[in-house]
Amino acid sequence: MTCWARFRSKHGRRGFGTYDGGVIAECEGDMFDDPRPTGATLAAGAFTLENPCLPSKIVALWNNFHALAAKLGKQAPAHPLYLIKPGSCVIGPDDPILRPAGYAGKIAYEGELGIVIGRRCKQVPASDVGGYILGYTCVNDVTAGDVLNENPDFAQWCRSKGHDTFGCLGPVIATDFDWQAAQVTTKLDGALRQNYPLADMIFPPAELVSRISHDMTLEPGDVIACGTSVGVGSIRDGATVEVRIEGIGSLINSLGSR
Repeated sequence: MTCWARFRSKHGRRGFGTYDGGVIAECEGDMFDDPRPTGATLAAGAFTLENPCLPSKIVALWNNFHALAAKLGKQAPAHPLYLIKPGSCVIGPDDPILRPAGYAGKIAYEGELGIVIGRRCKQVPASDVGGYILGYTCVNDVTAGDVLNENPDFAQWCRSKGHDTFGCLGPVIATDFDWQAAQVTTKLDGALRQNYPLADMIFPPAELVSRISHDMTLEPGDVIACGTSVGVGSIRDGATVEVRIEGIGSLINSLGSR
């Protein structure tokens, strides 16, 4: 398995490379188009990990796990149900989640698996999707809960989930990842809140990419957040959320204030 990461050095230089054992093997060019090793390495402590990609959009699934559908009394959908989070909401490991200015309401976490698109993807059959996925990352799909149903005439999914810092991604992009054998765990200040198997997905990754690519063009670096299962909850100011998927790592972010 290869893990790709974007980094910022102690001197402020940004770059990308492969990540193994806390060491970055730096590359040049384009992560999504023939990246080339430079031969340089950065040791642990000489850099900070950034969000592993710069998506133009995050396609975020709703009602994509059987266990949560059963809890909510919902039927499995016939087509993936999703919303769009803008690329401007993305942050990386250890970056603070910022409460929107003037908003004092509920902020919720959702630990999820993210699919990172590796090639421009349009109307791709499910059987061919493998060549269009670069890898997988962890996602915390943050929501301003009180905004969602603020207007009784229109559920504000994009506004409630699209605030700056509400799209946490990282720590790396893991290729050749066996998602069917993996669990997502989410801890809030060290207390386990979510622990669910990815095998419980209603629409698995290949089908998600294929179906969504028939609805819109997916660009390199775009992320599909596969949805969450039971255990979603609120984050109080100052609290820390850790989303962990074995084989990818831990994505840790704390809720601050502006």
